[in-house]
Amino acid sequence: MVETARILAEADIENKTIVLTGAMIPYAFGTSSDGFFNLGSALAFAQVLPPGIYVVMNGRYFPWDRVRKNRQTGNFEELPADSDSEGFVI
Repeated sequence: MVETARILAEADIENKTIVLTGAMIPYAFGTSSDGFFNLGSALAFAQVLPPGIYVVMNGRYFPWDRVRKNRQTGNFEELPADSDSEGFVI
């Protein structure tokens, strides 16, 4: 998802609010899926965020260039503004 956001950012799209979301637990697994919650959150954030590209998961939004998926915890987390995509301070 972060890679898709990066490619969209390189397209230099102006005056649009783009929100990417998904589900950590697929809908096929039944009622435990977070997909509908994430979709609702994404729709709400798309209406109130300024133009830009964002990743929305678990009720939080992240600017595309300051987010990574923590594979150990399975959560998306915000990176400091002065870090690279791996979380290293630059």
